[in-house]
Amino acid sequence: MARSETIEAFLDGLASSAPTPGGGGAAAISGAMGAALLSMVCNLTIGKKKYVEVEAELKDVLAKSEALRATLTGMIADDVAAFDAVMGAYGLPKATDEEKAARAETIQAALKVATDVPLACCRSCREVIDLARTVAEKGNLNVISDAGVAVLSAHAGLRSAALNVYVNAKGLDDRAFAEERLSELETLLGDAGTLNETVYELVKGKLV
Repeated sequence: MARSETIEAFLDGLASSAPTPGGGGAAAISGAMGAALLSMVCNLTIGKKKYVEVEAELKDVLAKSEALRATLTGMIADDVAAFDAVMGAYGLPKATDEEKAARAETIQAALKVATDVPLACCRSCREVIDLARTVAEKGNLNVISDAGVAVLSAHAGLRSAALNVYVNAKGLDDRAFAEERLSELETLLGDAGTLNETVYELVKGKLV
């Protein structure tokens, strides 16, 4: 979906009265922007004589950041599909006991997917945050500010996607499933805020 549309079209969609794209898509794009910025710093570091000692490491980071960028971009469509499935489930008929039971089962199945999709976004955003420290420490000083923007974008994506995990997990009857996902989420959030600030201050220290 978002791979072929312009930024303006995506933002118009966010601003419209349509429920999708929404916060989930915005979270994924935030993470993807963070990954893209890490890739940019890597690309402007690799091949420079001054940074030859870190070239191999940043090539590895570049491969990972590009994979994450692709994954996170694809999650925009995943979020739309998950939301549409939940809304479709709530719209099912409920005139008879059989219909009510089928509707409830479909809703619960859709909510599980709608919990897992943003959780996957959280995982990827956290990976971007983790990579940002290496880039901030070893990247080209001429563009090091972009490593700071990268970690901020990824952290925003992580915390934003977390909100969608919370809201969908809340509606699950399968509490074991919900608690397992929430536990993983708390691990992903963990020290992400501290790491975000650490990378930001590291970058700032190289600029002032």
